Amino acid sequence: MTTPLLSLTWTDHVTGRQGFLVVDRLVRGVSSGGLRMRPGCTLDEVAGLARGMTMKEALHYDPEARYVPLGGAKGGIDCDPRDPEAYGILVRYLRSMRPYIESFWTTGEDLGLSQDMVDRAAAEAGLVSSVQAVYPLLDDEAGARRRLADAFGVEVDGMGLDELVGGCGVAESVLTALDRAEVPYWRTRVAVQGLGTMGGATARFLTRAGLTVVAVADIKGTIANPAGLDVEALLAARDPYGTVDRAALRPGDRELPGDAWLSAEAEVLVPAAVSYAIDAANQGRITARWIAEAANMPVRPEAEELLAERGVTVLPDVVVNSATNAWWWWTLFGDIGADADEAFAHTRRSMRALTDRTLARAEADGTTPRAAAHAIAADRLPVIAERFGWHR
Repeated sequence: MTTPLLSLTWTDHVTGRQGFLVVDRLVRGVSSGGLRMRPGCTLDEVAGLARGMTMKEALHYDPEARYVPLGGAKGGIDCDPRDPEAYGILVRYLRSMRPYIESFWTTGEDLGLSQDMVDRAAAEAGLVSSVQAVYPLLDDEAGARRRLADAFGVEVDGMGLDELVGGCGVAESVLTALDRAEVPYWRTRVAVQGLGTMGGATARFLTRAGLTVVAVADIKGTIANPAGLDVEALLAARDPYGTVDRAALRPGDRELPGDAWLSAEAEVLVPAAVSYAIDAANQGRITARWIAEAANMPVRPEAEELLAERGVTVLPDVVVNSATNAWWWWTLFGDIGADADEAFAHTRRSMRALTDRTLARAEADGTTPRAAAHAIAADRLPVIAERFGWHR
């Protein structure tokens, strides 16, 4: 495990709450990684996420593409995003981090924060954009910024394209694993933890592919129906934090405890909410065959070892949820336009190829998909360093 290039802790002078920034490395002088806000966020957590971002960037390296991978970074604030003081803390954090965001850290929404909130707070903090550090690398800055803004304005069936591409990528990772195992979609049941940005979009894409979502969990508990939930109705009944209005439930829907999604009778589990949701103590309740990490670091390493011994395959976050970050750069650098069909087609091709490569490498090496993804990234990092240079 390498030491990050930059690691710092910030203390809010008004509330005493802490925030963190970790830059794992820079490529062409720039790093990429979102900003999360959740109670209990720690520096170690942010450091792990920053390392993961370095790998995500490397995994999507295509020497023929306009998008050139950046270094990995991550920000975090230890605060409940529902706290009345949360927005003020966010503004003060971004104001303090302004020199880094202007120079080498590109950031955006992550757990607990929407892109709209990040953008509003960034403007109030005096920033041009949360990704302005990448602007000097663009051939046509004005055109690229216009293209990305247009893409953020695209909606499909009531959900923004920026919200959907991540779920599309998670779904394609799951579908690729099912295809390799020759498991029919219509026989596959899914349980999703978290119906926010990533979880909600994933549930939509998997349902539309023919899978059955039998359980979803939010902060109020788990909603389950062995015959299948009405995903679109639940999505329409969400608040901005992904909490479902129980008035939207149908007669056959059951309300269960919050952790009931873990033991749902499903072939696929999609933890799409918090980190460290699955540990050594609760992994024994899981009967699913696959776990798709839509959230960052939801499965602890010791739990993953025990799951692997039981034949449960963890599709790792560095692969599964990487489409959101990649879509920003595919769009900004000009590999795709501000068009939903083009974005989904590119996402599907890229995520299927990456997931298939990862699973094939895992089989060939006799290891886990996570170890395989790390090996693929490790093979690419020296190539990126030689071509573009980096700072560690």
